[in-house]
Amino acid sequence: MPDVIIHRKTFTPFIPADKIQEQVTIAAKQISRDYAGKRPLILGILNGSFMFAADVFRQLDIEAEISFIKLASYKGTSSSGNIVTSIGLEENLHGRHIIIVEDIIDTGKTLHAFLPEVLQRQPASVKIAAFLTKPAALQFDVHADYFCFEIDNKFVVGYGLDYDGLGRNLPELYILKD
Repeated sequence: MPDVIIHRKTFTPFIPADKIQEQVTIAAKQISRDYAGKRPLILGILNGSFMFAADVFRQLDIEAEISFIKLASYKGTSSSGNIVTSIGLEENLHGRHIIIVEDIIDTGKTLHAFLPEVLQRQPASVKIAAFLTKPAALQFDVHADYFCFEIDNKFVVGYGLDYDGLGRNLPELYILKD
């Protein structure tokens, strides 16, 4: 995998597509096992989680539903600190098993701000599936129940994650070159 240039910044290969798919399969099998007979609602956080959510959802061997909500806190390569809800949550969550699917948990602020809204709707359970986690960046007590990779506090693009709108379509993960 060669380097890619996005908005005049160079990103170098980090995690190849085949390794990503291996971990997605493992996460989907865990979710299928844990939610057998429960018909969970997969709630993807747009835009970043759409690839991960779709790949996991396709590999589930249980009955499940999927929906999406749009939350955002990034501008450029760092969090803006403000959570913006662009598309609201319309599903009835009462008594449902909810799996929130996120592309990355770094500071945890986005989910920390969103979880009270979900819990207020009285679901039977709430778990979090994240493609990536960044423990060194975590500022809020938010942890993934299922995740594919734990990475250092570096900026990454690809597999749904972007840099100012570009790079989401890359099937691999790339890391910002120092």
